[in-house]
Amino acid sequence: MLLALTVQAPGAAADDAVVCGHRVQGAILAKYQEMGGESSPLGCPKTDELTTPNGVGRYNTFVGGSIYWSPDTGAHPVWGAIGDKWGTLGWEAGYLGFPAGDELANPDGAGRRQQFQGGTVYWHPTLSNGAHAVSGNIGWVWGAYNWESGAFGYPTSDVYWDKENKESYQKFTNNKNLRIFSNPNGNGVEGCERACAGYYGVVGDGPGDQATDLINETRVEIPLQDWNTKFVIRAWPTLKGRAASKADYKAGWDQMMSRVPTPWAMTPTMQSSLYKQFACHAVFSVPNPTKPGEWLGGPSWDLESWRSDVPWTTALNPLRNSKCNWD
Repeated sequence: MLLALTVQAPGAAADDAVVCGHRVQGAILAKYQEMGGESSPLGCPKTDELTTPNGVGRYNTFVGGSIYWSPDTGAHPVWGAIGDKWGTLGWEAGYLGFPAGDELANPDGAGRRQQFQGGTVYWHPTLSNGAHAVSGNIGWVWGAYNWESGAFGYPTSDVYWDKENKESYQKFTNNKNLRIFSNPNGNGVEGCERACAGYYGVVGDGPGDQATDLINETRVEIPLQDWNTKFVIRAWPTLKGRAASKADYKAGWDQMMSRVPTPWAMTPTMQSSLYKQFACHAVFSVPNPTKPGEWLGGPSWDLESWRSDVPWTTALNPLRNSKCNWD
């Protein structure tokens, strides 16, 4: 029976060793030894130390994974589902870049995460539908709601491109009908004319949902240039919702807000103004007499956080606010 031996190469320095017939060196060797060497989950190396294709970093491949090093990030192991996902995204040549930390346990004790230069990959054995990277403005919004421990939960998809809205979005586990989006150029709607991010919740896919719901979709848009003070809530009411909200503002408002987490910048004054804007849209939502099937004011009710909290008599005054855009 042949034994895998770890020996120092003749004349080699202490940071240069031959392990299971392959050379491991420098910071990669130090990380490997820190992890337990051959007895670690990595096991024996399968290659000598190699240079990454971009010429910047170094790596060794092992039976159980790899260790990658770059001058900016140091040496870190990559393995398992997180390593596999990183590989599908182009390894260090992809947008994630080199690993910037070791794999870590999440606060729930079950999930795992690893940080890379361009984002973080998360995995949970039952909640995440595999491993998925979270980065950029989507990651920024997600982090503002306490990452996987917050309102959205674990990512359950990679990032998709929404061709119609010209934005990227990602799904999360706590509500399969809730998405986080990033729109790099804006969508031309007030508050989101330029780069914006946010989230939206759509009607569920259960039996009868379309028939019983008042709001098809709620969308919170955050202009990145004013992210801590401004946001827009856009609601798409159903035909039933338009009628019901005229008689009961609160029913429509509550369902609109139930689709999404409360915007982090919302103050009591903002909420009062937004509620009055919602009521205003409901009251003045009437069919377009010249375009059958369309509504005056458009298909959505857009509520802007920066509008002042006016009295109800002002908010519902048809001579002043039939478009519900005071200020």
